[in-house]
Amino acid sequence: MNQPVLRVEQLNTAFRVNGEWLKVVQDLSFEIGERETVALVGESGSGKSVTALSIMRLLAGPQVQTRGRVLFEGRDLLALPAREMQHIRGNRIGMVFQEPMTSLNPVLKIGTQITEVLQRHRGMDHASARAEAVRLLEKVRIPAAQARLDEYPLSFSGGMRQRVVIAIALACNPTLLIVDEPTTALDVTIQAQILSLIQTLQDEEGMSILFITHDMGVVAEVADRTIVMYRGEGVEMAETRQLFQAPQHPYSKTLFSAVPRLGDMANSPLPQRFALFGQPAVNESLQDTVMAGTPVLAVWDLVKRFEVKSGWLRRVTGRVHAVENVSFSLQAGETLSLVGESGCGKSTTGRAILRLLEPTGGTVSLCGENMLSADKSALAGLRMRAQMIFQDPYDSLNPRMTIGRAIAEPMVSHGLASARQAPQKVAELLERVGLQADMAERYPHQFSGGQRQRLCIARALALNPQLIIADEAVSALDMTVKAQIVNLLLDLQQQLGLAYLFISHDMAVVERISHRVAVMYQGEIVEIGPRQAVFNNPQHPYTRRLLAAVPVPDPQRRVYRSLLADELHSPLRPLDYQPPVRRYQQVGDDHLVLLS
Repeated sequence: MNQPVLRVEQLNTAFRVNGEWLKVVQDLSFEIGERETVALVGESGSGKSVTALSIMRLLAGPQVQTRGRVLFEGRDLLALPAREMQHIRGNRIGMVFQEPMTSLNPVLKIGTQITEVLQRHRGMDHASARAEAVRLLEKVRIPAAQARLDEYPLSFSGGMRQRVVIAIALACNPTLLIVDEPTTALDVTIQAQILSLIQTLQDEEGMSILFITHDMGVVAEVADRTIVMYRGEGVEMAETRQLFQAPQHPYSKTLFSAVPRLGDMANSPLPQRFALFGQPAVNESLQDTVMAGTPVLAVWDLVKRFEVKSGWLRRVTGRVHAVENVSFSLQAGETLSLVGESGCGKSTTGRAILRLLEPTGGTVSLCGENMLSADKSALAGLRMRAQMIFQDPYDSLNPRMTIGRAIAEPMVSHGLASARQAPQKVAELLERVGLQADMAERYPHQFSGGQRQRLCIARALALNPQLIIADEAVSALDMTVKAQIVNLLLDLQQQLGLAYLFISHDMAVVERISHRVAVMYQGEIVEIGPRQAVFNNPQHPYTRRLLAAVPVPDPQRRVYRSLLADELHSPLRPLDYQPPVRRYQQVGDDHLVLLS
């Protein structure tokens, strides 16, 4: 191996909890050589993120204890004065976190945040820093980069915000880049481009990378060596190819068993559960739950545009065409997945259907009733039939409310249960989603991420809905937890005949759970059809690109992708813009593709 850029020796990190020291990282040792990428993998709570924070000395205070040595370019980071460590952070070592809003100041423009880093660490004047900021945004494929410098983080989608954070981390060409789940919230095409970008910079600058992830496809594609962490310990360390071919530790085997592989469902017309290592196999095939008759949801020519105001008088100078003439239907017992890049309009579509965002135009029929013409009282009744599950379950739960109360409240307020009946119904719902009834008295912070998502599903089921809109509901979960939640959703569909609008960028999970798939690009559905047809025989160039960008969890089939030359066009249009008339061509049974 090359001369180590980073050497970690017997790293131990502990947190003081209720007067006792809880070990989170135990006796961890590893090295990263020049131009080498080492992956740290494991489920949430395994200690991999705490390892990164310990290396960067971002854990401080009397409640934290860190011991061992962290040698970076021959210097022990744990022994450096605070000022020297501050200089190394950002200048010699860059870091990218999973949640971009923890790294971005919501009240500062994006341009200000990037130029500040360039001026402080690279000594640029304001004009040069601003020009470099534009170049960095273009490099991470943000459209209309010059104009977007003057926007605030909340004006960007989640994927766009992560691109900004990555641009900032790469601004000073660091020697070591620590990336903590950097692509978890990104769609597959942007993930592929970011991975390609990082690999290109690594080749050009000789950068070393510590890559923390639970996405085994990403590990297979980027990592030279991999460390599997479990309960704070490195339980297995090996070259990535060797680890994928023959994992030795039981936990490593469990981790690999939950990895979905694109193409596994090529010969299966119906969704399938994940088979998890160490759990009883469910061999029986899922029944076809799709029911004929009136669709649970029918959407015709849905449009959502946002006005853009500028100048001192705040006049409307343009519109963002987020959703344009989107049409589809969804039967009881059916799962339609809505897929596409961040910013393509898929989440906006889900919110507009339930009028969490007021549509600009179109028609939405829920169980045969018009959602868009419903008054406030009628809308409340219709929303009982359609519930939404979001990406971050913690944001959906009141931290001051017990779980039992959070689940019971909508049932009681809508008259589906009395205060006396509610506890029993809550217990039944908790057991239905695989939790214990006695958990009702706990608070959200006392649950893991996967358990919190189960709680959100239980609360969604409390109103006996016919439709659930799941907006990136499993994208931030570990692979084993993600597989368990997908299995739960499939079981609930079998039992209750639920219809799912499954909004996701995870194509391997989409292949596992879907009956039909709709591909969105720049606010429009460009291809829609049965899942087998869309995955096995994609017709639109963008669909092919989406599928080609999915990382393959096999180091033997590692693909080095070049950055795509075409650019995402900005959805911002002038006031007088009129969208062109669009037509679809039928290329198979129920399989439609948008004509260019």
